[in-house]
Amino acid sequence: MSSVLFDIPGPRARMRYRTLAIVGALAIAALVGYVVYRFADTGQFTARKWEFIQYEQIQIGLVTALGRTLSAFGLGAVLAMIFGAIFAAARLSDHAWIRTPAAVIVEGFRAIPLVIMMFFFYYGLPSAGIKMSAFTAVVLGLTLYNGSVLAEVFRAGINSLPRGQSEAAYALGMRKTQVMVLVLLPQALRAMLPTIVSQLVVLLKDTALGFLITYEELLNWGRQLGSQLQFGRPYVPTMLTVAAIYIGMCLLLTWFANYLEKRNRRNKKVIKLDNNKAEGIVLGESMGAGVPPGAGTL
Repeated sequence: MSSVLFDIPGPRARMRYRTLAIVGALAIAALVGYVVYRFADTGQFTARKWEFIQYEQIQIGLVTALGRTLSAFGLGAVLAMIFGAIFAAARLSDHAWIRTPAAVIVEGFRAIPLVIMMFFFYYGLPSAGIKMSAFTAVVLGLTLYNGSVLAEVFRAGINSLPRGQSEAAYALGMRKTQVMVLVLLPQALRAMLPTIVSQLVVLLKDTALGFLITYEELLNWGRQLGSQLQFGRPYVPTMLTVAAIYIGMCLLLTWFANYLEKRNRRNKKVIKLDNNKAEGIVLGESMGAGVPPGAGTL
C-alpha cells in the first residue's frame, strides 16, 4: 500500500522505527539523567543553594521581575498584532505606492536581529538626542520584529482563503477595506491561530533579551541573584526557577490558544445545527401548507 506522498511502511520498517524511537528515548533519558547527576554531585540541589526562595525580599523581587516581563510581553504582543494587521493589509493593497514601501519595511525589520534593534534604540538613538527607557526599547524592538513576522503570517492566511469569499463580499457592494476588516481578516485569524500563538511564544521568550540593555526583567533578576555569594552563588537554581516560570507561561499561552480553537469549533457546530433546524422548520411549513419545497424562493 502507498500514499500520495510516501509509501506506508511494512512490518520490518515499523519494527525498525520503533527500535529507533526506543533507542532515541533511552539516549535522551540517559543525557537528562547524567545532567541531573552532575547537578546533584556538585551540590546544586542542597538546601543552601535553594534557601534564597524563603526570603520575602527575594520573593517580592521575583514577582516584580515577572510583572515587568509580562508588561513587556503584553504591550509588545498587542502592538505587534496591530502592526502585523496594518502592514499585511498594506502588502495586499492594489496600489503599488502602498504595497512597495510596506514590503520594504516588513522585509527590513524581519532581516534585522532583535538584539541589534534593542541596542540601537537604547544605545544608538541617545547619540542623536533621542533618549528612551529600557522598557520602551524592548517593547519597540519586540513590536517591529514580531510584527513584521505576523504581517507575513496574516498575509499568508488571507491569501489562503478561497477567492469566493472576497468576490461574494464585493458583489454585496462592500469596499475593499470592509472586505479586508470584516470578511477576510477574521477568517485568517482563526485559520492562522496556531502560527500566531507560536510567534507570541517566541515574543514572550524574546523579552529575556532585555537584560542585555539593563532592563530588569526575569532573566536579569536571576542573573543578579545567582551572583550573590551569601547564597553560595546559586546560578543553577535561579536559572532552573526562571526556566520553570517561562515554561509555565508558554504552556499557559498554548492552553489558551487551544481553548479558543475548541470554542470556535463549538460555535461553528451550534451555528450549523441552528441553520439545519431552521431549514427543517421552513421545509415542514412548506409541506404542511401544500407548497412544494423550494417554491417561492426566487
